[in-house]
Amino acid sequence: MIDSIALGLGLGVIVIGFVLALAFGVRSLTWGKSDLKRTLAMGVPFVIFGIAYVITGAIDQAGMITFLTMMALMALGIIVSSARRTFNI
Repeated sequence: MIDSIALGLGLGVIVIGFVLALAFGVRSLTWGKSDLKRTLAMGVPFVIFGIAYVITGAIDQAGMITFLTMMALMALGIIVSSARRTFNI
């Protein structure tokens, strides 16, 4: 029982975060304060979560896949930026 409540609350927070990010992203784009690429980058975790949820069919597994994917992307970004700085690419 507590598991389903916690998962439901977690999904609710994800949905609220998605709606707020979308609303403020559109507002920033219309006011010219943000770049389109930066605004779209905020949606990457939600897209990964959606794809993982469609594949697995379980919210908890999709959340873990999203977490691990985002951690891997962060590590890859650190490696790429370090290599660019090291080799002046």
